Amino acid sequence: MTSSNETQQPPSAATEAVLVQSIEMPEDAQKVEELDFNKFKGKTITVDDLYQGMKHMGFQASSMCEAVRIINDMRAWKDPETNEKTTIFLGYTSNLISSGLRGTFRYLVEHNHVSAIVTTAGGIEEDFIKCLGHTYMSSFSAPGADLRSKGLNRIGNLVVPNKNYCLFEDWVVPILDKMLEEQEANPSEVSWTPSKVIHRLGKEINDERSVYYWAYKNNIPVFCPALTDGSLGDMLYFHTFKASPKQLKIDIVEDIRKINTLAVRAKRVGIIILGGGIVKHHIANACLMRNGAESAVYINTGQEFDGSDAGARPDEAVSWGKIKIGADAVKVYMEATAAFPFIVANTFAKD
Repeated sequence: MTSSNETQQPPSAATEAVLVQSIEMPEDAQKVEELDFNKFKGKTITVDDLYQGMKHMGFQASSMCEAVRIINDMRAWKDPETNEKTTIFLGYTSNLISSGLRGTFRYLVEHNHVSAIVTTAGGIEEDFIKCLGHTYMSSFSAPGADLRSKGLNRIGNLVVPNKNYCLFEDWVVPILDKMLEEQEANPSEVSWTPSKVIHRLGKEINDERSVYYWAYKNNIPVFCPALTDGSLGDMLYFHTFKASPKQLKIDIVEDIRKINTLAVRAKRVGIIILGGGIVKHHIANACLMRNGAESAVYINTGQEFDGSDAGARPDEAVSWGKIKIGADAVKVYMEATAAFPFIVANTFAKD
């Protein structure tokens, strides 16, 4: 039999487990803050209002706002002796050029907000292809077999008509012909590299909608270590038959020296990388040559449990010497088209 007093009291072990005594929080501990739209009644909500309201919200909202702070610090820094600013490397994958985020990249390059770009082959060709034909909205669930029968190529929930790649071939092959002529006429003087090819194509497109037109105009180097991994590679492949027995030669060694030297000579380096893979590593490895970048922002949805470089957090790059010990760094676990416009609106676009 249990006494009536025992039935009215919870077990002491349960009480001790649930009601563990907490420590006193430090006086300067940041409280979670809430975005209250009642405060904006009768006024226009600005991107700064959202930034101020989200930076202590928690989770990826806070990470995204931390990226804003780090990028603004990158932009504000100047060397006290030379007045030189932070060298900013921007990296992004091809899908982002296919998306409407291309316009954001074009803005950054047009206004000289970045020092150098690293992207994939698709990140190059899709920019030029969009000058020649449109990319359209579709659906992530659009059946591949049905699209194939209609000559449509799906990129996530976008589609690119195959006609666009035919237009690209018609545009780029005569340029490759001319580049080969220049190479053969003066082989000791003309040495093509991926960055020089992109520079030339940016000049030839002569279209202000193009990211690489502005890179050409502002002399911002664009590196693409996997230049052949896309439609541009297809065109180079077909061109070897058209030009045979001559062949266009593209030197990747000169470019690796160029990007590494850019990093080594920089007074301070900041890196902004959207996505993963070769783009992310190529920038980080250039920074290894100077024992790491001083600040870094990663934006991607990759997870680290598989050991991939794409999913790795900035601290893994610290172990390799690609980001400095004590550097200002954040990884934003968001899809870039959702995060980067907000970040740019609160940083570069404030100019």
